[in-house]
Amino acid sequence: MEMPSWRDTDTKRGSMARGALWLVQEIGINGIFTKSDVREAFPEVSQIDRRLRDLRDYGWQIDTHREDPELKQDEQRLVQVGAEVWVPGQAKAKPKTSVTAAQRKKVMEADGWLCRSCGLAGGDIYDDGATAQLDIARRNVLLPDGTEEVQLSTECKKCRVGGRGSVVDLGEILRLVELLGPLEKTIFGGWLSADERRLSGMERLWGLYRAMPADSRAAVRRAVLGDDELGVRV
Repeated sequence: MEMPSWRDTDTKRGSMARGALWLVQEIGINGIFTKSDVREAFPEVSQIDRRLRDLRDYGWQIDTHREDPELKQDEQRLVQVGAEVWVPGQAKAKPKTSVTAAQRKKVMEADGWLCRSCGLAGGDIYDDGATAQLDIARRNVLLPDGTEEVQLSTECKKCRVGGRGSVVDLGEILRLVELLGPLEKTIFGGWLSADERRLSGMERLWGLYRAMPADSRAAVRRAVLGDDELGVRV
């Protein structure tokens, strides 16, 4: 079927479908547009911004500066085209629903109000001076029975973008847990209970040792191993 023009104002085709056609025909994948561009293209449609946001419920990925830090505050990027909503029948059922305020609060509380990828809290500062903002990410999880489901996780805007499309293999992680020895499982269980990994004294000591100059490392080796052999890597 030939794709209709977004300029066709046939009343049987809604503003969301026309907006989708405009994105495909005028913006293109990875193209950037602004609200001003949208309103200039559809001056007769009062809520065209909302109609474009509705496309996300049909598999369309339209990023803002929240998902893509490279975008300016008034810019959006078409990343992925979803259902062909201009085709009759394609816009009847929404493939996924938006996260409700109650779901958002429940997920963030369960995650300790921290990004589960980097550990930052909302308002923390990145190395580049930007402020971290928390949001809800949808992550694909491969279950032990081979099926895949979408689960929600708290992530900052940078980690949310970087982790998009990745799949968590829960079955493989559970298999690795079973391979742990008794002592390893006890230590790992402590990390799980505290929801953080606290370095042991030996791990902290190793980090300090690795950062020392060669002569100082040699002194530590003599104290522990009793050797001072030339040519030994320290």
